[in-house]
Amino acid sequence: MDLAFFRRTDDGFEPTPMARSMWADDHMHGVAASGLIARGLEDQIEVLGRASELVPARYHVDLFRPPRMVLTRIRTSVVRNGPRIALLDAEMVQSPGDGSEVVVARATCTYLLAGENPAGEVWSATERATPPPLSVAPPTSEPHVPFFVSENPWSDDFGKHQNAGRHITWQVAVPTVAGEPMTPFQTVASIADATSMVTNWGSNGVEWINTDISLALARRPAGMEVGLATIDHVAHEGISVGTAEVFDREGTIGTATVTALANAKRTVDFTAPVEGGPATPV
Repeated sequence: MDLAFFRRTDDGFEPTPMARSMWADDHMHGVAASGLIARGLEDQIEVLGRASELVPARYHVDLFRPPRMVLTRIRTSVVRNGPRIALLDAEMVQSPGDGSEVVVARATCTYLLAGENPAGEVWSATERATPPPLSVAPPTSEPHVPFFVSENPWSDDFGKHQNAGRHITWQVAVPTVAGEPMTPFQTVASIADATSMVTNWGSNGVEWINTDISLALARRPAGMEVGLATIDHVAHEGISVGTAEVFDREGTIGTATVTALANAKRTVDFTAPVEGGPATPV
C-alpha cells in the first residue's frame, strides 16, 4: 500500500488509516483534510490555465465540523479570475453512507501574479527559524516522524518536548493521494495544520483544538520539507490564537495562524503510555 492520506475511487477519495485523528478514531485530522482541499484548488487553477504564473498567496480553511473517516470530495468554484489575482472557493463534502452529503469545511485561496520587488527598503525581521542540523535531519522527500525543538534539543521523541518552551517543528509531507506526486502547495497547506501543534502544545500536552487554518505565503516551498516556528500564543476565556513562521531550507516563506477552542477534557498527552508505544502525530 502506498503511504498516503487518501486512495482515489470512482466516487471521490477514501481516507486511509494515516488520515485518522488523535482526537477520535472516527475523525480525520486537519493535515489530511487541508492537503486534499489544496489539491482540489490546484485542480481548479490548472483548469484556468494559470497554475504556472500565479502563487497561492493566501489560503484559509474553516474547519467547522469534524471531518469523518468516510468518502470525501472537494467542490471548487471561481470567484474572480483577473489579470493579477484569482480567488477560488472550495468545500469539503463527505458522504456518510446513507445517501446524504455533508459539508464539513470550506476554504478560500487567493492566487497572485508574481513579479519584481520594488526598490524601496522595508523593515523585516532578522532572526529567522532554521531547519535542524543536517546530522539530525538530512534533506529528503521521504516522509518521516516530525522533528521538534523546544526546551530540549531537536529530536523526534515527543515526550521530551511536552513543556512550556517555544516549539519549532520540521516535517516532510505525507502524500495526499496514493499514486499521485506531492506538490509544494499541498505540502505547505497540509503541514500548516501543525501550527496548532507548535503553538498550542504546552506542559500538559495539546489542550486546544484548532477551528481553522490561515496561511500567507510569499512563495511556495522549495521541496517537500517545511518548518513551523511559534511566534506567539494568545489565549483568553477558552479561545486562543497561535501564530507561526513558515520556513524551508531556503528561508522564511510566510506565516500561519490558527484559532482554537479549549479542549482540556480530551487533551492529547504525548507523555502518556499508549498501546504499541508512544503517541506520535502525523
